[in-house]
Amino acid sequence: MAEQMNVESFNLDHTKVKAPYVRLVSVTEGGNGDTIRKYDIRFKQPNQDHMAMDALHSIEHLMAENIRNHLDNVIDIGPMGCQTGFYLSVLNNDDEKAIMAALEKTFEDVLEADEVPACNEVQCGWAANHSLEGAQELAREMLNQKDEWHIVF
Repeated sequence: MAEQMNVESFNLDHTKVKAPYVRLVSVTEGGNGDTIRKYDIRFKQPNQDHMAMDALHSIEHLMAENIRNHLDNVIDIGPMGCQTGFYLSVLNNDDEKAIMAALEKTFEDVLEADEVPACNEVQCGWAANHSLEGAQELAREMLNQKDEWHIVF
């Protein structure tokens, strides 16, 4: 067994997971009773495939903007450096069905989009690196396999 690491995903055997999936990574309780739940939203099979950066960048913008229309208390949604998925953090929400429903609605929003939000030099640090079509393909792939999101291994 490998040494226990501080970062949860470093303790995950990436050779045993089966993407796509959505899994609860951690629950952190604050001193005042608040809880933060962090989810691993895995789009691509680790070490076998990854998201193209322009598509990843665009779906990041689209998810960050749209998920807040369907889910309260979103802290953040951000990409993994390995380009295989995203992390979603929410405050005081333990309703996994609501999380899954919000993700489904958000991916549907991506398919309906006609532009990437904040895709300009004022609002984005690399505005030239976007692909709406690529983001929509990623969303379509996730939606096509939504019945499997609960299967991690």
